[in-house]
Amino acid sequence: MGRITLGQAAAWCGGQIDPKYKDVSFFGANNDTRKLEPGQLFLALKGARDGHEFIEKAMELGAAAVLCQHCEGDIPAIVVEDVRIALGQIARQERMRKNMKVVGITGSVGKSTTKEMVASVLQTTFRVGKTPVNHNNDIGMPMAVLALPEDTQVAVLEMGMNHFREIAYLASIARPDYGIITNIGTMHIEHLGSMEGILQAKLEILEGMPENGKAFLNGDDSLLWNQHRREDIKTVFFGVRNTGCDVLGVDVTQTQEGMAFQAISGEQNISIELAMEGEHFVPDALAAVAVGLEMGVSPENIQKGLADFRNMSGRQEILEIDGYTIIKDCYNAGPESMAAALTVLGNRKGRRVAVLGDMLELGVCTQAEHYKVGRIAAEKADVLLAYGPNSPRMLNGARTGGMSEVKARAFTDRDRLIATLKQLAKPGDVILFKGSRGMRMELILEGFLKKEE
Repeated sequence: MGRITLGQAAAWCGGQIDPKYKDVSFFGANNDTRKLEPGQLFLALKGARDGHEFIEKAMELGAAAVLCQHCEGDIPAIVVEDVRIALGQIARQERMRKNMKVVGITGSVGKSTTKEMVASVLQTTFRVGKTPVNHNNDIGMPMAVLALPEDTQVAVLEMGMNHFREIAYLASIARPDYGIITNIGTMHIEHLGSMEGILQAKLEILEGMPENGKAFLNGDDSLLWNQHRREDIKTVFFGVRNTGCDVLGVDVTQTQEGMAFQAISGEQNISIELAMEGEHFVPDALAAVAVGLEMGVSPENIQKGLADFRNMSGRQEILEIDGYTIIKDCYNAGPESMAAALTVLGNRKGRRVAVLGDMLELGVCTQAEHYKVGRIAAEKADVLLAYGPNSPRMLNGARTGGMSEVKARAFTDRDRLIATLKQLAKPGDVILFKGSRGMRMELILEGFLKKEE
């Protein structure tokens, strides 16, 4: 594993160090003493708590050094004006120092799944590093870069945002050789104002790419298909509906194991099988096919990488528990992913129960989008249990769609929802749990499965 000395890091970020500590080295960084590993750089960030209060504990736990604005005592430390900015500067230089390619991924829906699929395809041929779960912001992504092993050949980095210029900042650190945009959806419209605003924010990933970079865009998304392209960057489109795409998915079918389709690129026709339900995963897989082909991965290895892929915990996991089929999709939610999850539920046999939490950060679209989801739930589910402040609006949509008062109910109290679900659920039911991260839908699932004492 490659290590960075304090002397190097201080030079990269313009920080101050005691010369006697210039040869002290660290591998990786962390801002949480509960997760800190010996030898890491402790980040004294100011958040809900001031990280400077934990410097002493971090050193006791084996931190190699500290990145901070101030410190007391004689310890290895880099003193800077802004810890967050200094972290980004160090990560940027470390990314450039490593002789590796970088795949950057952003989009409204499917970023994490696409990241994992791309990594699964590329690791059949290269030594691959990737951002861990939840490490897609201005703290997590730089930390992920610093944790990459020295022999990493390709880094697959997810980039999240909810405001303008956040992707631009992450791209300036990651400097992606390949940039993927999965789609343009309504998530974060509260902060970005419009779909066109969301498009512009996602396109910021191109700003960090070199002149010979390659952009991989979802050609089924009209906003991406029609966007102004950088002439010095090659654009590769992937999709299912738009026959003009460079990598096209055809003959999409649902199998007993998941999904199957043909990926066509020029003269190549690759048979792909996924152990995942839902057509909405096909574009994510096509992005992985497109990047794999561009980087020289053989069709056989592309097939293997996607066939072996399994989605992450909390993202549309299909569980068989106590006679119930549980669709656990609790990680996050927006209008597009809600519709996709309800489609998966609707294709299942048995009584279909949708337990849906609020979708956050929709701004002026909040009421309309919750109403639309309710209408979709009326078509795809037999029972709807809506949870959160916007649940009455979802309920209105469901009832307009034909669901009775008995079958569509709204809750603002989690315990009451759990009790109701326990009363109505029967073995053989298929139950979907989905909502925005802030709704903590996994707690409802845990409460439902908890045995009475």
